[in-house]
Amino acid sequence: MKGVGSPKLLFENLDLTPIHPILWTGLHTEGPGRPVEYPPEWDLKALMLRQLLQIPYVKDLVKRLRRNPCLRHACGYRDKAPTEAHFSQMKKRIGAEGFRIIEARLRREALRHRRSQPLSATGLIQAACMDGTDLRAWSSRSPDDNKRGLGDPDARLGRGRKGFYLGYRSVFLTDIEGFPLGHMEAPANVNEPLMVESLLDKVLGEDIEVELLAGDSGFESRRVFEALEGRRMAPLVAWRRMKGRENPPDVLTVRDRIDVEGPEYKRVVYKRLRALVEGFIGRVKCRLGYGRLTWQGLEDASIHVSLVLMVVYAVAIAAFRIGRPELRQSVVYFA
Repeated sequence: MKGVGSPKLLFENLDLTPIHPILWTGLHTEGPGRPVEYPPEWDLKALMLRQLLQIPYVKDLVKRLRRNPCLRHACGYRDKAPTEAHFSQMKKRIGAEGFRIIEARLRREALRHRRSQPLSATGLIQAACMDGTDLRAWSSRSPDDNKRGLGDPDARLGRGRKGFYLGYRSVFLTDIEGFPLGHMEAPANVNEPLMVESLLDKVLGEDIEVELLAGDSGFESRRVFEALEGRRMAPLVAWRRMKGRENPPDVLTVRDRIDVEGPEYKRVVYKRLRALVEGFIGRVKCRLGYGRLTWQGLEDASIHVSLVLMVVYAVAIAAFRIGRPELRQSVVYFA
């Protein structure tokens, strides 16, 4: 169709040169021995293609690559594609930390291209919001302990918005435009406040500084407030309405399941940030196969979410490079 992009256009505008040392970790590059048949840059593009096209299983990805020469050429492969075991070896070789470093490099480049938020190019984020969501595991419960998975021992039984589920929980951090800054995964039985400090440690650092951080009443915890205070971040967390406790007048208080009451300027900022982070979670679930976790283990769950965010960053980078910044959130255009 005229005026519609493609995965090939997306990957052509993605420069993976800065992350070559990470991708080539543990690979044979010189001397005697079998040479590398498939450069790892092609494999990374193939895993991102799986999320972009919402292909449920890696074996289905291999079939699509073998049958569709356009998809093979978009990733870099020529006459043949690697096997399913090849991608498993790549994930194990790079590890969750390696994928997180690659994700951070792409995020830094995407922030550098933003025109609507020029301060973000220097790492200054004026306001951000965090929110958690469910990530169901592809596993049944263990007959010996129904609180954990059978095929996925790292998965735990937790309570989500629609009842109990087996799997993991992700906490996302987005800025004032709904641009993702990072994520953190944990088993489903871990409370969200316990994940905030680890999330901030992984996302924030020398390259990113957040002035204000918002969150719903699920993050109302002394542990969270102390973590934000230690990082000099202003909290904008809604407080629960509890019997026998009178909330301070300068904080937001939950009035019902959605609305909050308190100072009007805080309500406006809170509602905007909450709407953006919820919109982002909805987009990755609908467009990037976030909920289709078929890998097993907490580390693989983290890699799965990292690949989802890599596609988001790649779309933003490609949109700016082709001169169409209005497409920075349009995953469908490049799919």
